Amino acid sequence: MTQGAVPAPARADTAQTTLAAETTLPAPAFRQIIQDQMKAFRQGDAAGAFSFATRTLQQLYQTPEIFIGMVRQGYLPVYRPKSVSFGRMKETEQGPVQEVYVTGPDGEDWLALYSFEQQDDGTWKISGCMLTKSPALGV
Repeated sequence: MTQGAVPAPARADTAQTTLAAETTLPAPAFRQIIQDQMKAFRQGDAAGAFSFATRTLQQLYQTPEIFIGMVRQGYLPVYRPKSVSFGRMKETEQGPVQEVYVTGPDGEDWLALYSFEQQDDGTWKISGCMLTKSPALGV
């Protein structure tokens, strides 16, 4: 089962999780951005979670409350994961994509493909998340 792209916000005020442009894509930094957004989800910090999304996603969802509601309804495995494991980071024609294996709150396994987009200021933000059902991964 495939679900639509999930906007994951980018936080301009958090230097550790916002990346400047580099010649090679730093997979550990992309992972940190995802972990920081998931932490914001756990803490009920809608504004914090929203801040990791690109401006385009922020314009689409308009407010942190609308964004967090969409994530709660359509992306529960990344909103409330039981476990998280990182796979490969791939460069695609659309930009970098980080594989994230999650086990949802119901014990079901999922593959979340987080895409990133470089912003005008050189930072990287989450431009979407495609969530697909995954066979048992033992994560």
